[in-house]
Amino acid sequence: MTMQHAHVPLLGFAAYSGTGKTTLLAEIIPILKQQGLRIGLIKHSHHDFQIDQPGKDSHRLRAAGALSVLLISSHRRAVITEILPVKEPSLDDELKGFDQSGLDLILVEGFKSEAFPKIELHRATLNKPLLYPHDPNIIAFATDVAIETPSYLIQLDLNQPQRIAEFILKQFMEI
Repeated sequence: MTMQHAHVPLLGFAAYSGTGKTTLLAEIIPILKQQGLRIGLIKHSHHDFQIDQPGKDSHRLRAAGALSVLLISSHRRAVITEILPVKEPSLDDELKGFDQSGLDLILVEGFKSEAFPKIELHRATLNKPLLYPHDPNIIAFATDVAIETPSYLIQLDLNQPQRIAEFILKQFMEI
């Protein structure tokens, strides 16, 4: 399956919980931004999260029965939409509602079982199985310990975000 609703390049970061996906992304995004890229980010959560807080108007209105709430100011906007019936989202479906205008690249945290280019992150101390042998969409492997991988798989140092950012620029931005 291709991501029909992706209008700019997508790159995922796939790993087990605790590997450091968010930490690495928080280090890579400023590096890419310094190169002039406009980055979007989609993060998949397995939790029932709340972005509006009890007592706030948006929460009160949603609790009153509004299925969609658009909270907007001069600085940002947030759309809160109830998913009914409750189901796991697909990345391509979520891309339909994601404003991609003005973006050069969308980084994706999670959605590791979906078919789009990804970098696998691996920490040896977590003793988790490798993802790349079962996912042909993994284009690079970032690890904290060198591991023998197939020649087609670029190996990166998980602790060198600058090098990972350089790989992204080379692969996706033709810089």
